[in-house]
Amino acid sequence: MTMATETENNGPAAETKDIKDVKEIKDALKDETPPDNKQDEAAKESAAKGDEKKEEAEKKPEDGAVAAAGGAGDAAAGTQAAPAKAQSVHKTNYEKDTVYLYQFPRTPLLPSISPYCLKVETWLRLNGIKYENVDHKMKFRSKKGQLPFVEVNGEEIADSAIILRELGQKYEKDLDGCLNAEQKSVQHATISMIENHLVWVINCWRTKNLDQMLKGYKINLQHALGTRIPNSILNICFKFTFGRKFNWFQGAKKVKAQGMGVHKPEEVIQFGCDDLKVLSDMLADKPFFFGDEPTTLDVVAFANLAQILYIDRETPFSLRDYMQENCPNLVGHCSRMKERCFPDWDEICSTLDMNTHLPKPEKTEEKEGKEEAKETKESKEEKEGDKEKADKEEKDVEKDKEVDENKEKDKEGK
Repeated sequence: MTMATETENNGPAAETKDIKDVKEIKDALKDETPPDNKQDEAAKESAAKGDEKKEEAEKKPEDGAVAAAGGAGDAAAGTQAAPAKAQSVHKTNYEKDTVYLYQFPRTPLLPSISPYCLKVETWLRLNGIKYENVDHKMKFRSKKGQLPFVEVNGEEIADSAIILRELGQKYEKDLDGCLNAEQKSVQHATISMIENHLVWVINCWRTKNLDQMLKGYKINLQHALGTRIPNSILNICFKFTFGRKFNWFQGAKKVKAQGMGVHKPEEVIQFGCDDLKVLSDMLADKPFFFGDEPTTLDVVAFANLAQILYIDRETPFSLRDYMQENCPNLVGHCSRMKERCFPDWDEICSTLDMNTHLPKPEKTEEKEGKEEAKETKESKEEKEGDKEKADKEEKDVEKDKEVDENKEKDKEGK
């Protein structure tokens, strides 16, 4: 599947709508949260009510005093029993204990181009926890401004590391229970290397090669944003707006500020190759980093290595080539994790469906049952019709035979 670059021509009205949509998208991409003016409005409303009470008190002193006393009583009551603050979540009609995962949309080559989103989903699948992806067309972010985040029973949890820790405690899942203290220390250090060094190598390549990134992952921005704006326009917006502000990956300024962005491309690639060599030596000939079963390190490694390995072959990427040529055991590790956690990988990439892991709706089964019943009924009616037709033909033959016999008798009588 190639990246969609077709444009749509639906007349002047459609063009005007597209221009408005572009403006809305640009506004939505700003890393600024709209100010909450509810408190200001409440303050103004309270002040207005206070002025009204003051005027009434001036006209009727006694009534004003009573009103003031009543207001003081209300204030005291409010101090004693303040109403509980309502939880603010996007999924209000949630199912108990189901994890609702907010992440980026699918791509034709891997389930997510965010290693953190892929990390959380891989962990959920590996532990057999019931979850549902929310297709929010990248309109929602956590209160921390991040993706991924999850909602469970009306509560939000953000940041992939915190998500794994809190969900592990809630559902009593521990992939690292078999590790000793030394192995846990090695795991912690290795995860830090991956998420604080290797990930910046990948982000540095992405920010400096936006065109290749779009082609390499075959990203269809129309599908991702849920818009009809032509991809040619969206690609321009991506370069000048997404690349700086949008959190598909760390923007160019953040990559430079972190330190990775100041190096030459060949130096950055060498950093990445060194990290891959360390991971390859650690894995050796084992199926997973600490033996026969995957741990959190395997989840994190897979989520990041997939960003390197599963990129279009026609897109030049030195880090992928190094991994395939010099670290075949890492390629095998990705294949094992993919088979164990994403048996529906091909379906995900071909349909871009967010929830291929969920059972099909019952309505579809009911519809199929009704269609089968209809076919059975039609077949039965057809058989009955054929039988009636055959009986009628048989009666007609007998009737004709009887007529012929009567004619013969009449002839003999004459």
